[in-house]
Amino acid sequence: MALKDLLPGRLGFGTAPLGNMFRDIPEAEARATVDAAWNDGIRYFDNAPFYGAGLAEIRMGEALAGRPRDDYVISTKVGRLVLDEIEDVSARDFGEKGEVFKYGRPNKIVNDYSEDATLRSIEDSLQRLKTDRIEIIWVHDVAQDFYGDEWLGVFESARKGAFKALDRLRDEGVIQAWGLGVNRVEPIELAMALDSARPDGFLLAGRYTLLDHERALQRVMPEVARQGLGIVVGGPYSSGALVGGPNFEYAPASPQILDKVARIKAIADRHRISMKAAGLQFALANPAVAAVIPGASKPERLAEDRAALNERIPADFWRELRQARLVHPDAPLPGGIA
Repeated sequence: MALKDLLPGRLGFGTAPLGNMFRDIPEAEARATVDAAWNDGIRYFDNAPFYGAGLAEIRMGEALAGRPRDDYVISTKVGRLVLDEIEDVSARDFGEKGEVFKYGRPNKIVNDYSEDATLRSIEDSLQRLKTDRIEIIWVHDVAQDFYGDEWLGVFESARKGAFKALDRLRDEGVIQAWGLGVNRVEPIELAMALDSARPDGFLLAGRYTLLDHERALQRVMPEVARQGLGIVVGGPYSSGALVGGPNFEYAPASPQILDKVARIKAIADRHRISMKAAGLQFALANPAVAAVIPGASKPERLAEDRAALNERIPADFWRELRQARLVHPDAPLPGGIA
């Protein structure tokens, strides 16, 4: 089944914030946020054990308990096991995301992309999510931003372990699809070139946004479309930088990024459109994109995302962005604007 056919709608919910991403989110607020997503009609929820050392999955499981299971689709990730053992959160080494979940659970997290660990991770996620099945599994973070020069060795470990296990589970009907969930284009390129694995698509976070899309556009999207796969775009607001936040790539935004945001916003303001609308609609204009999953930790953010998706953006806005070289000349634009 094609990824677009599996996903219920083009707007999903990324649960990283529910793992206490950047701040300690009260339980009531987390629950209200998931309820707001459900009431808005969102039926695709993306999770990961890494998000708060299982906290996001636990919260999602509690919030969806009692909902009709056939009415929604869940994805989660493998590659990291959450243990009962407690560790010093400040001593964790998770590359660019080292401080992102410091307010999450203090459970020890170990990286393991083997076949056995993949199966155990899925079982653990099923328990935390309080469900009997998970439709989509992403292999998490087999990329340079976590493993530096060692990433190719980690990828090879995943190829021999997780990829093999997920191919089998998909063929047996235990899951419906699998792929990579990464913040870099290189692992996706490598996975698509393999003869030994058959991914159904990819979750690409932060790499197909208004602020950063050239590499994905040139090196990933055409081949994804050619192979009949699909991309779920995560982080469409570039860690919040696009919509006025201080962070880009999980760290304080550089002056260059802030300048680009200001230039885009000046054009958006002239056309009286929101930056969220520009970000969401840009990502979804690419035919390789199956869905976009903004994260949210406050209920009101869900209404903003839906409004942004439905907002009418004049063609002149996109033309002006292109003339100002703020989008790549080959990037598909909403409405087929040339």
